[in-house]
Amino acid sequence: MATQDLIARLESTIQNIPDFPIEGIQFKDITPIFLNPKLYEDVIADLVEFSRGKVDAVCGIESRGYLFGIAIAVALEVPFILIRKKGKLPPPFISEKYDLEYGTAEIEMRTNQIQPNQRVLIHDDLLATGGTTEAAAKLVEKQGAKVTQFSFLIGLKDLHGEDKLKQFDAEVYSILNY
Repeated sequence: MATQDLIARLESTIQNIPDFPIEGIQFKDITPIFLNPKLYEDVIADLVEFSRGKVDAVCGIESRGYLFGIAIAVALEVPFILIRKKGKLPPPFISEKYDLEYGTAEIEMRTNQIQPNQRVLIHDDLLATGGTTEAAAKLVEKQGAKVTQFSFLIGLKDLHGEDKLKQFDAEVYSILNY
């Protein structure tokens, strides 16, 4: 969906930070996008085009999923629901644990914000191994809604995160793929 122009502009804007946060990781710094309002607007337009008419709500994963997810929801005129790290939301909420390279983590979502049978887009800035996104989708399904789409600014294909998302039978879209 993204034009070659948008892809080129993003690739020249996003900065690779070697060995951050640990040695061997090539961190993709998306913050320079926010210095260019037109580029940000074009990213939102592309992500909105992917989801227009296909979702009833957008969920964003803390914290960088909020940076684009809220704007997507506003443009689509649908609710935006926060998915947060453990301990950040008041009750009532539900939670889902997932595996990390060393140990586990947990995310939470307030209950009664997603309605049964709603079609949901889950958005985050980056898809790596897919563990956090898979847990987010399970939270949505626990409430009787259906994840119909996942969107990301960046997909890291070599880490096979999409494989964890196949179980949800949903569209997966990344503007950039590395």
